[in-house]
Amino acid sequence: MGVRERTETHMDSMTTTILDELQTVEREHGVRVLAAIESGSRAWGFDSPDSDYDVRFVYVHPVENYLRLDQGRDTIEWKLDDVLDINGWDLAKFLRLVHASNPSAFEWLGSPIVYRESPEFAAVRQVAPTCFSPLASVHHYLGMAKTNAAALSGDAVKLKKYLYVMRALLAARWAVQKATPVPMLFEDLANALLEPEMRGVVAGMLAEKRVGDERELHARIPEVDAWIVCARADLEERCARVTALPKPNWDALDQVFVSIVMGER
Repeated sequence: MGVRERTETHMDSMTTTILDELQTVEREHGVRVLAAIESGSRAWGFDSPDSDYDVRFVYVHPVENYLRLDQGRDTIEWKLDDVLDINGWDLAKFLRLVHASNPSAFEWLGSPIVYRESPEFAAVRQVAPTCFSPLASVHHYLGMAKTNAAALSGDAVKLKKYLYVMRALLAARWAVQKATPVPMLFEDLANALLEPEMRGVVAGMLAEKRVGDERELHARIPEVDAWIVCARADLEERCARVTALPKPNWDALDQVFVSIVMGER
């Protein structure tokens, strides 16, 4: 059995485990999972063989829960170990975050790995782009780049930290240049926006990351270090010229929320 076949078999096994965990969540919390996706490095396309699974889901309670003054928590933190990291947001919380153009909510919607999705969730996908704010995304991804760049110290670094910083900067660049929700896959961002002279370097990093250990250290790459400094400086300057958009109307999101919740009667 080759590497690709072993990887696919492992993924099939993990998908079954994840689906079983989601059913257990539904039983124990009395909710229904509307959508469940993969977040993090697997969804970005640069996971290592030992990367964990970052599963995120949106759920809905029975309608009676939304008619109580004390509605309780709007988050379910289900499982966190060396393999599975599973947690979810209530539909109301998720839609409020979409309204605020929260980049994490938009990343959930853009994930290329979908474990489960109910038909009515299509309405969420349809209305979400009308709430997108390029400025919110630029600020978010520049903050992510700054945080991860702080970990790039010493003569050797983890490749995943390089890729985290580069993805965040390319995502910010996408928001500035295209003003549309940011693709999840790193390679989509790189193919569209990365300078041609950097693509060979990045292809080598990706190939090494996909077969290596998450914790493995790598000698610093001068071309990547220089690119990060230049890209950050350019984006910080351009960010000041991105116009803030008016807040979107709540009506469409309210209609989606009521339609889905009333379906739980």
